Amino acid sequence: MTVERRHTQKLPRLARAAALVCLLFPMGAVPLAAAAAPQHEAAPGAEGAAGEGSHEQTMLQTVAKLANFAILAGVLVYFLKGPIVVHLATRASTIRQDLVTASEMRAAATAQLAEIDRRLQTLPAELDALKSQGAQDVVAEQARIAQAAAVERERLIEQTRREIDTRLRIARRELTAHAAQLAVTVAEARIRQTITPEDQLRLVDRYTAQLEQAR
Repeated sequence: MTVERRHTQKLPRLARAAALVCLLFPMGAVPLAAAAAPQHEAAPGAEGAAGEGSHEQTMLQTVAKLANFAILAGVLVYFLKGPIVVHLATRASTIRQDLVTASEMRAAATAQLAEIDRRLQTLPAELDALKSQGAQDVVAEQARIAQAAAVERERLIEQTRREIDTRLRIARRELTAHAAQLAVTVAEARIRQTITPEDQLRLVDRYTAQLEQAR
């Protein structure tokens, strides 16, 4: 926006410069024509000085052209120096900024390429490290699984052993109770078969006598 405003402000100056140049050309041409007129009037009266007057006229025209060119150049330099300097300064600043941006982009691209190259160089080592770590993890996992299986096996064996011992004790108690009951039954049967009523009375009397003695 600032550059556009400057260019907008320069347009009137350029217009004034062009108008001044148009005015200067007639102003420079009229005195030259007026200076050349006496030469043409004096020429018929002095035929011997015709060559000298023509030479002077040529010199005056040359000087007038040089003066007009100098005035034109001065006017152009006066009015166009500022815009040209500003334009050149703006262009130089833009070029410098572009160069700085290009340099930064080049440095960033170089850094990225260097980082990519470094990663590519370290990639085989990283792959080997990953493979080695994976193999170690597999071995460690196998060892952990084997240890867990061994612990679980020992736990199951111990639990089975305790259950067997418990069932064995229960079976022994049941067997003992059954044997005792069977022995009692057999003894009762034998006693009933061998003892007579008289023997039963004698046993009752003996038991009664023992009770009396104990009192």
